[in-house]
Formats: sequence, C-alpha cells, structure tokens
Amino acid sequence: MARTITKPGFDLGIVTTNGDAMLEFYRDVVGLEFEATLALEAVGIARMDRLRCNDSVLKLVTPVADVSEGTGGGIEGCTGLRYFTMSVDDVTAAAADCEAAGAPVVWSPMEVRPGVMIAMVEDPDGNWVEFIQMS
Repeated sequence: MARTITKPGFDLGIVTTNGDAMLEFYRDVVGLEFEATLALEAVGIARMDRLRCNDSVLKLVTPVADVSEGTGGGIEGCTGLRYFTMSVDDVTAAAADCEAAGAPVVWSPMEVRPGVMIAMVEDPDGNWVEFIQMS
C-alpha cells in the first residue's frame, strides 16, 4: 500500500539510560541543534531530548522504568537497526572531533568509492554513527 511521506527526513529514537552523556555527545560533539527536552511519563518516558538534523530529528529517550542494555558490536553485533548515517561537509574533521571527545573511532576516514568518504564512530551507549562526505 502506497503512502504519502509528509516530511523529507526521519525521526529516530535511541533509548538510553545514559541521557546526559548521550545529549552531550550528539549536541556538543556531533553538533546537532538542541530543540527541547520533554517529560512524557504517561507513555513511560522520563525524558526525551530532541535534536535537529536538518529535516530529521534524533530523539534520545530515557525511560521511566529500568531497561536492559542493547547488544553492542555495531554492524556485526546482531540484526536490527545498528547504525545511522549523517552527511557532513568534512568526514575527517567530524571523526577527529569525536575522537577528541573520547568517542571510539570504529572506521577511520576512508574513501570507499571515488568521491565518497566515510568514517564510523561510537556514541556513549555503543551505537554506531556513520559520517559520509560526497564530493
């Protein structure tokens, strides 16, 4: 069944028990624009930090109840959503900023095909973030 997509981006939620470190990483290191912090206890969310990435929104969700940690290991860890990609103007600088902030660099900047550079880093919860630069 065809759907009409009404927004030119995705909203992505990452569930965490490490809200402060995750907010600091995505706002201060990656450079996403902080939009708001919401409390939505009625649906089990103690805190949702919303960060903008152009038309997309990253939601850092801290639940009211304790939740178990996810499986680490990035792409090889298990099936399911394992990473997301952000287009940037300078992959090398993005990876260097993350490394300087103590985030592990999983893949150093590399050209994967002519005119396409990528790097992969790990956020404080072990989620992978890919940076891509196309020239």
